[in-house]
Amino acid sequence: MLAISVLVASLLFWAVRDYISLSYLADREEQLRSVQMQYPITSVLAAVLIYVSITGLSLPGAAVMSLSYAWYFGFWKGLVIVSFGSTGGATIAFLLSRYLFRDWVQHRMQERLGRINEAFEREGAFYLFSLRLIPAVPFFVINAVMGLTRIRAFTFWWVSQLGMLPGTIAYVYAGSTVPSLQTLAERGASGILNLQLVAAFALLGILPIAIKRTVAMVNHWNGRKR
Repeated sequence: MLAISVLVASLLFWAVRDYISLSYLADREEQLRSVQMQYPITSVLAAVLIYVSITGLSLPGAAVMSLSYAWYFGFWKGLVIVSFGSTGGATIAFLLSRYLFRDWVQHRMQERLGRINEAFEREGAFYLFSLRLIPAVPFFVINAVMGLTRIRAFTFWWVSQLGMLPGTIAYVYAGSTVPSLQTLAERGASGILNLQLVAAFALLGILPIAIKRTVAMVNHWNGRKR
């Protein structure tokens, strides 16, 4: 089953890799705009399906898609598509790890699994929230390893949805400010960063610590009042 899944994912990525590259999309800006105007609902549904498929199969290209979707759909619509598409894909990867690839994940990620299990037992869903806010651990590793914990799928989904939202907002905002895909293709993702975005990503790193300390202070204060 694992070998078949890897083969299918590899073939899928090989088949679509050119079609999701920035250079390919940049050469077809006018066509893409025309399709969006003629088929607005179909464009949204196709975009969600592509994003969920790419992230669910842990294929590369999510960052490029996030920026491209933001340029294509605008900030608010792009934010909804990317936010729900990324968590939908993450949940699929989570379920595949739990029900199909448990033995493989456990064997390949034994060291990380042990550390994450310990932290999860100690901090619960807040640990997943922290991982989503600060992507120190790769996206696909979090999905795979969390599938082997006792966290419920619904909890995994809504915590991921909430935890990834600030980073998604930053990415989508960056993409929505790009005048054209050709500009994005020439400069790359790093070329559209500005001081405000750098500051936003820096704040993302501080946020989990601030939340944790605030919760600890509230609990301490409530304990003293009792």
